[in-house]
Amino acid sequence: MTSKTTNKFSPEVLDRAVRMVLDHKREHASRWAAIISIAAKLKALERENRELRQANDILRKASAYFAQAELDRRHKP
Repeated sequence: MTSKTTNKFSPEVLDRAVRMVLDHKREHASRWAAIISIAAKLKALERENRELRQANDILRKASAYFAQAELDRRHKP
């Protein structure tokens, strides 16, 4: 039988998440509360990374577009 969830995180990320939970468990009422808190922060970071990758892609394409337009403008008589 296969699991419905797949592990999309590297072992390094998982180790860091476990360390974060253990380091911050005193700040929460329970270990589960610490896990929920850390998971929300990791989810927010995923979303921010995705948005930054999209913005970089847009900027890269815009830069290439305007660079090509400038080259085309310089070569017209």
